[in-house]
Parts: sequence; C-alpha cells; structure tokens
Amino acid sequence: MSTSICPCGSGNVLSACCGQYHAGHPAPSAETLMRSRYSAYVLGLIDYLVSTTLPVQQAGLDRQSIAQWSAQSTWLGLEVESNEVFGGQPEHAFVTFTARWHDAGGEHSHRERSSFVQNADRWYFIDPTVSLKIGRNDSCPCTSGFKFKKCCAGFFGQ
Repeated sequence: MSTSICPCGSGNVLSACCGQYHAGHPAPSAETLMRSRYSAYVLGLIDYLVSTTLPVQQAGLDRQSIAQWSAQSTWLGLEVESNEVFGGQPEHAFVTFTARWHDAGGEHSHRERSSFVQNADRWYFIDPTVSLKIGRNDSCPCTSGFKFKKCCAGFFGQ
C-alpha cells in the first residue's frame, strides 16, 4: 500500500484517496472525479483520463498530446473553487478549479469550470475540446435516453 500523499491536494494518502478510483472504483462525486483526473495527469495515467471522459467523446481525444502534456509538466497544485451539483436523472455538475503546472514555457495557471454527468453510477467528464455533431432533438450522447436539449445540452461548452 502506497504511503505517498495524493497529488489532488486532499492531504490524504494516495491509496486511500484518488488511487482507489485509478484502480477502478467509481468516483462518488463530480468533484472527486475531477480531483482524481488531476492526479492522473500528475501520475501519467492516460488510460484513466480517457476512460473517465464521456464515452461518446473518448475516440476524439488526442491521447498522444495528453500523454505529452502529462509527462512534460511538473504539476504544482490544484485548488477547487466550487462544486455545483444539479438534481435529476441523469445528475449533472459543474466543478470550478485552478490547476498549476510548470513546463518548458514557464509556470502556468488554468482556471476552468468543467461539466460532468453521472450515468450508470459513474461520473464522466464532458470534454469541451471534443466536438460532437448532435442536434437538440437527437438522443443525448450520455445515453440517458433523453433528447439532448432536455439533458446535457446546457453542460456542453460551459
């Protein structure tokens, strides 16, 4: 069992924090998933980053760029500003955070308000960089069974 401190900033031991989600346990909340994704960038766990992105978007991810950014960055910390959870089925959430890192170009800080959806007891990141060709009356890509306009439409590109 690892005794290293989790990179997500919780102060907990990795194996009792994000490590359990990296090992396959579903994250219980959008904020927990977001924290575990940050830790995955720090640890170079590209498969985890892909598998926790909305399944319909996974094929559109640039794995090589993700791996390169992960490996060529020194991760400096994560601050979670807010976690907004919206009721309903499926459940949606926004998590606002700032991630800091250093690379060949210097030190950087990125503030983001990320969108998440829960489907089949798993939370998924809705990646705003992966475009989907979907109309408002099409079935929602989160596979909820609802039309896109009645489900995730307001959470894409936020």
